[in-house]
Amino acid sequence: MKNCLCTLSALAIATTLSFGQEAPKPPGGGGKHKRPNPEEMFKKLDTNQDSGVSIEEYKASPRGQKNPAKAEEIFKKIDTNADEKITLEEFKAHRPPPRPRPPGGNPPPPATPPAAVTPPAAVTPPAAVTPPAE
Repeated sequence: MKNCLCTLSALAIATTLSFGQEAPKPPGGGGKHKRPNPEEMFKKLDTNQDSGVSIEEYKASPRGQKNPAKAEEIFKKIDTNADEKITLEEFKAHRPPPRPRPPGGNPPPPATPPAAVTPPAAVTPPAAVTPPAE
């Protein structure tokens, strides 16, 4: 009975500890947000496929529809040669640089096995009581 109780206690503790481990991250850091490809974004904005995004096309984008005045202001900043069309090169140049990553990306966590679980200390029963002699 005592061995069974110790074994069940050890299994319960081991199970609890195993749920507390972090899930492994995918290779390459596994960030939550991936930067969209500028070429793909440009193609979506250039609805008439004339290799340039006009102010009307830019304002028709979800971001432009949200705030047309801000969209026009951003359009003018991106259109550096003021020809009222954004080229792919202007579009790429406007994008902020990617955030710096630590050298080697995010290293995977060390592959160490979980700590060994020791069973709880044995409980000693109280001293045996002998019935009084008659």
